Amino acid sequence: MVFFEDLGTNVHGFQGEEQIETTVEDFLDHSPHFTTTQGMYDVEEVGDDDDDWQMVQAKGNQFVVNGQPFYVNGFNTYWLMVFAADQSTRGKVSELFQQASSVGLTVCRTWAFNDGQWRALQKSPSVYDEEVFKALDFVVSEAKKYKIRLILSLVNNWDAYGGKAQYVKWGNASGLNLTSDDEFFSHPTLRNYYKSHVKAVLNRVNTFTNITYKNDPTIFAWELMNEPRCTSDPSGDTLQSWIAEMAAYVKSLDAKHMVEIGLEGFYGPSAPARTQFNPNSYATQVGTDFIRNHQALGVDFASVHIYADSWISPTISDAHLEFTKSWMEAHIEDAEKYLGMPVIFSEFGVSRKDPGYNSSYRDTLISTVYKTLLNSTKKGGSGAGSLLWQLFPDGTDYMDDGYAIVLAKSPSTSNLISLHSTRVAIFNSRCSWKCRWGCRKKNSLETFLYHDDL
Repeated sequence: MVFFEDLGTNVHGFQGEEQIETTVEDFLDHSPHFTTTQGMYDVEEVGDDDDDWQMVQAKGNQFVVNGQPFYVNGFNTYWLMVFAADQSTRGKVSELFQQASSVGLTVCRTWAFNDGQWRALQKSPSVYDEEVFKALDFVVSEAKKYKIRLILSLVNNWDAYGGKAQYVKWGNASGLNLTSDDEFFSHPTLRNYYKSHVKAVLNRVNTFTNITYKNDPTIFAWELMNEPRCTSDPSGDTLQSWIAEMAAYVKSLDAKHMVEIGLEGFYGPSAPARTQFNPNSYATQVGTDFIRNHQALGVDFASVHIYADSWISPTISDAHLEFTKSWMEAHIEDAEKYLGMPVIFSEFGVSRKDPGYNSSYRDTLISTVYKTLLNSTKKGGSGAGSLLWQLFPDGTDYMDDGYAIVLAKSPSTSNLISLHSTRVAIFNSRCSWKCRWGCRKKNSLETFLYHDDL
């Protein structure tokens, strides 16, 4: 794939007549917070009273803000709160947001939990470390400076950062006799622990901005849980009950923000015809059920993760790319046909630890995801965006799980991300100018949006 060295230069369209030249800046005239320079974005800071900084909402199978579509090119960096809690590493949070904004990324997914661990936010049920909460405040306020919105996840399925296992430990410490981590989903006491945490986060008044979290448009959405699974009940009933209760609870506290579940996207018993798309037979038995789960009241959009290297085989192969495409297309179709909502592919990536890995393969995987999304976007479909796992600033290699992308060290990947951001920004500003361009300029635009061999 060939990339523009300078996305601010002319885009050439060859449409059978004479060559038409139209600048990308022309297309972005109505996207005032982006200017393209050397393939990068300059982001104007947004003030507290900026009318443009509104809540993003789901409308049909699109996200919208200020009456315009909001397709997402974003990323994950889960550890921002913990880094912000230490003055010696806090600067890395700002550095990351600056670098992400420079390639046009607009949404970051991160943890709003750290339960009972080192630098815990929640030290015990409803007991918080104020300094760590201030660190989360910093993350939210800093994101806004760079016009990046946040998906804040509220608990982990896994043990890292505490997770449901920590809630079970707290329950047993209080005198309960719990034998499975999955009792997090079913035991009334643990459900109440979780609700108390949700309430504490949503009602938090940011010490930097003085804005209550539940009123802050910087927050794109609340995520109920990172990758929920309930293997003790493969029927899916236990998890479905928890999702229904917690989505409704979040909405009772905050009707303004969107809610998503945090699912990986596995198909379950309610849709036996769709289980053929699962990466393996075990995925059907983990207690999740993509279509049924997302039909719960209060859930605004669907989430899906993509990890062919974890789910199919660690060794890199073209089969991983084929799986990625079919997995995405199946979920986009379901979001349109059965759910009537947008879907975000909220984690995807490949580990450099995988046998056969090289950076060219990573770029091909990312291109596959972006291309599949653009195919949906141009038809007005439910493919609403994706979040890379994961973006790191320089000097944080010791946190790397193998999936980290450091933009400064990955120029081809950085160019790829920047190009997709430009295409997404064009779609997001399309309402403003779709009637203004003559068909020849429109053809030039179509070339830029959809053709790889630029």
